[in-house]
Amino acid sequence: MIAWSSFTPLSALAGGVLIGVAAALLLAFNGRIAGISGLLGGLLEGAEGKGERLAFIAGIVGAPLLWWVVQGEFPHSEVTGNMVLLVLAGVAVGIGTRYASGCTSGHGVCGLSRLSLRSLVATLSFMFTGFATVYVVRHLLGAV
Repeated sequence: MIAWSSFTPLSALAGGVLIGVAAALLLAFNGRIAGISGLLGGLLEGAEGKGERLAFIAGIVGAPLLWWVVQGEFPHSEVTGNMVLLVLAGVAVGIGTRYASGCTSGHGVCGLSRLSLRSLVATLSFMFTGFATVYVVRHLLGAV
């Protein structure tokens, strides 16, 4: 069920604009795609552009802290699922990003905007898999 009282279209629009501007600036000034798995993987592997990679990741981590300073409250999230399944899902996503040569941010935001066929196929695969997983878990297995 959708919690319509939590639907905040203006903040969602502002967040989307910020993501788009950050991705466009990274591509325009550094020639790099703003795919989080590629930026983080390159940072861990010691690839060139360490400073820009670190700054981008720091921005992602620092955004909730900035929200806390501005709003006076930390963004709330609650994990209600099975922690073992959550870890396994994270590992599966990590493996999938390697096979897909990128993640949803790289393919979905940057690749689609460049009209990349490979990114279209990858994004459709991500989305279909997510839809199928929710259907199986919620409707066939009865989990919430």
